[in-house]
Amino acid sequence: MTALVALMAICSMTAKAQDNVVSPYSRFGYGMLNDHATSAQRAMGGVGYGMNNGRQINSMNPASYAAIDTLTFLFDMGVDLKSVNLKQGSESGNKLTGGLDYLNIQFPLGKYMGGSVGFLPYSESGYAFGEEIVNGEEAHQGSGTINELYVGVSGRLFKGFTIGANISYLFGNLINDTYLTTSNSSTTLFEKVLQIRDYYLRFGAQYSWNIGARNRATIGVVYSPGKDFRGKTYGVYYDVSNTSSKPDTIGYQHLNGNYSRPATYGVGLNYQWNNKLMAEVDFTYQPWRDAKVGTIEGFEATKFDNRWKVNLGLQYMPDARGSYLQRVRYRVGALYNHDYIMVGDNNVKDIGVSFGFGLPTTINRFTKTVVNLGFEYRHRQSSPMKLVTENYFQVTLGINFNELWFWQNKIM
Repeated sequence: MTALVALMAICSMTAKAQDNVVSPYSRFGYGMLNDHATSAQRAMGGVGYGMNNGRQINSMNPASYAAIDTLTFLFDMGVDLKSVNLKQGSESGNKLTGGLDYLNIQFPLGKYMGGSVGFLPYSESGYAFGEEIVNGEEAHQGSGTINELYVGVSGRLFKGFTIGANISYLFGNLINDTYLTTSNSSTTLFEKVLQIRDYYLRFGAQYSWNIGARNRATIGVVYSPGKDFRGKTYGVYYDVSNTSSKPDTIGYQHLNGNYSRPATYGVGLNYQWNNKLMAEVDFTYQPWRDAKVGTIEGFEATKFDNRWKVNLGLQYMPDARGSYLQRVRYRVGALYNHDYIMVGDNNVKDIGVSFGFGLPTTINRFTKTVVNLGFEYRHRQSSPMKLVTENYFQVTLGINFNELWFWQNKIM
């Protein structure tokens, strides 16, 4: 356990130095939000509110942790690689990015309880673009990640019904830079820094019931209360072309009382048929219009829209005791996301489709460790005015270690 926690700490310090997001839309608000999906869940369109099979970590709904058995230990690590195409008018460009995405572990806490610890991004920002202005040029670039380190616990209250909770620590910086270069080659930097040091709560519940002898349905719900962010924000003004110039900090303010996030509501329905087919549909809603967002004098004001999202996923495994190809998990999914980000009066929306495979690590049908390979295509666009069009293809690789814990062989 100690070794794994140390590994998570080391990886967290190195992985997030990379920009895992390439999107001009991440300049606004708190960047692109993450929804806790693992590589297996992304291949199924990002579903998870009703999922609780006990062999896969599901931090989307902490009520799922109680499904683990008393001898099982789970460790899930995911990396991704993205090919991004950005287009605006006749201009277009491509970029390749990626890196470590998340680290999760799950373990039993008793016969009817389970726990989990994990590290993943809460939101990410990454972009670079420029434009000509009167008597000069304007360049924009930004980067940063708000990281989430969580601890969760779940318990079964009665047959079929579990509840759980995650408590998370949010930390990280988002930096947005604007460079103004005039025709006489003088350059001025306007930088906005957002530093978050906060806690975050997520509650979940799941209820499962059998339908016949081999089928099961599960309804899952999640809730995260809205609250003010904690941390600070400020602007920096700096004459880059003047080597004797010193940065001037302006607009310093605490986030508490000025910046907030809304509540999150999620519900999902999962259906499993004959230990072969699993299907799920999820719905998420966040009333971002009610969130507070402060302004710093001299920097562009931001406004939000309510976010809602629909995810669909399907997994099929022909025969859990059959040949290798019959034990492969075949996955497909789709999603539609009406995002919280607004650019002026334009909403940002994206759609996506995905597919993937859960590959057993050996030909031995008794092994439980799985390599999850997923492929996803996403299209992001603003409306009614079509600004930047984003198309990206993402490959996600996850390794879900499923091993026995506290198992002792008897000496004969």
